[in-house]
Amino acid sequence: MKGRVLVIAGSDSGGGAGIQADIKTVTALGGYAATAISALTAQNTQGVFGVVPVTPEFIARQMKLVLDDIGADALKTGMLHSVAVIDAVADTIDALPASTPLVVDPVMVAKGGARLLQVDAVAALKRRLLIRATVLTPNLPEAEALSGMSIRDANDMAHVARALLTLGSKAVLLKGGHLQSETLTDILATAEGVHTFHGPRIATTSTHGTGCTLASAIATSLAQGMEIVPAVMRARDYVRKAIETAPGFGRGYGPLNHGHTVAEQKIG
Repeated sequence: MKGRVLVIAGSDSGGGAGIQADIKTVTALGGYAATAISALTAQNTQGVFGVVPVTPEFIARQMKLVLDDIGADALKTGMLHSVAVIDAVADTIDALPASTPLVVDPVMVAKGGARLLQVDAVAALKRRLLIRATVLTPNLPEAEALSGMSIRDANDMAHVARALLTLGSKAVLLKGGHLQSETLTDILATAEGVHTFHGPRIATTSTHGTGCTLASAIATSLAQGMEIVPAVMRARDYVRKAIETAPGFGRGYGPLNHGHTVAEQKIG
């Protein structure tokens, strides 16, 4: 076991996204997952039906106790629903060495449409966390909200990814899953240039938690000492296999197979 990852995110009662997906991902990639839960959600593959926020003070307390005792080689943030929560999380992160990798997944809206980030919190996210991020991992709607630009194709993706770099993150991985095309394109922008990743689109509804999973996979690799580009490549490969081997649970957007790296054991 190598690489301690502290994840600050919401809980998903359906187990496919959020803290549950984060813990599975970090563990499956050989790391150690610790958590600070930012909210409880009542959800399944068909949507989010309720959210109970955790107080900013208690989120920060979870983080500080883990950091003071276990420590962290990387951090990953997911659902941070309000300005107060973002400020509490950022204050705690600011006390860490600047070299500690931070992956920010700017969770704004659930796949089923429920809003998970308050409108007035977008500016706080940009002001407090993006300037500290090692990797920012927005999908297209999130990138449009953060940049104020529209994205219609891969050229727009590259332009917006470069624009988001100016907010302070060392790298921006812009996920192209929302584009209507047979080929899936992701764009990674860094100070050194733009990397474009292509792959065939998988015809499936088992896509719940892909963003959480990808961000946690990147954080795990960074915690284990990998550089940004190979960390992103490893994470994309892990997520693709997890989608390809998904169990097919639920009547909506189903979960991934996070455990595909684990050798199957015979039962009985």
